[in-house]
Amino acid sequence: MSVNPFKLALVFGLFLGLWHACWAVLVYLGLAQNLIDFVFWMHFITPPYHIEAFDPARAGILIGVTFAVGFVAGGIVGLLWNAFHRGTLAR
Repeated sequence: MSVNPFKLALVFGLFLGLWHACWAVLVYLGLAQNLIDFVFWMHFITPPYHIEAFDPARAGILIGVTFAVGFVAGGIVGLLWNAFHRGTLAR
């Protein structure tokens, strides 16, 4: 079974971009600090980070870069998938 590397790239890119868009929304709503403090607390770590004020330009960069990284990673995974499954009989 082969996959379309472009479609897989879009899925990976959208997943990472939307995940980080959710983080940006939490920062905007002022809920990110409580969340990250909780995540560190449940891992037995003293929270070392302070969440800064929301900046729309930085949020756009965060979402764009993570989309691009996911897109590239998804494309590579799709190409590797097809390379390793070439000639495999469909079931």
